[in-house]
Amino acid sequence: IQRLPYHKGKMAAMQLEESGTARRKKKVVHRTATADDKKLQFSLKKLGVNNISGIEEVNMFTNQGTVIHFNNPKVQASLAANTFTITGHAETKQLTEMLPSILNQLGADSLTSLRRLAEALPKQSVDGKAPLATGEDDDDEVPDLVENFDEASKNEAN
Repeated sequence: IQRLPYHKGKMAAMQLEESGTARRKKKVVHRTATADDKKLQFSLKKLGVNNISGIEEVNMFTNQGTVIHFNNPKVQASLAANTFTITGHAETKQLTEMLPSILNQLGADSLTSLRRLAEALPKQSVDGKAPLATGEDDDDEVPDLVENFDEASKNEAN
């Protein structure tokens, strides 16, 4: 009788355990994105979120001058849990790409950065270089207290 040479990997898989059954390697179960989404939706359901309809777009403004834009998102909210969720296809765009349509959505800090950007545009066309943020930003600091509000409240009480 001639013995055939076995591959060591096959032999390791065929080794017998104490109970007499073949040793099996542990199967690793990979999670999919849909499983994570289902888990997230289950957690949101436990929080009691409600769908908010009629929202056509959501814009999130970042400090770097970019906008995270959602077109026709699914918006859910739970005021009791202080939770808001926005799901859908997100696009990251520059502030200048969306300018005419989002002027009414800009806050005071975004308007100041927009002014600096507008001032840098003529310099950019002359120099041919990208605009750089110059100078210190005084708007980021907390303003000094000028008035005494305690006296004003006493005057209102009288």
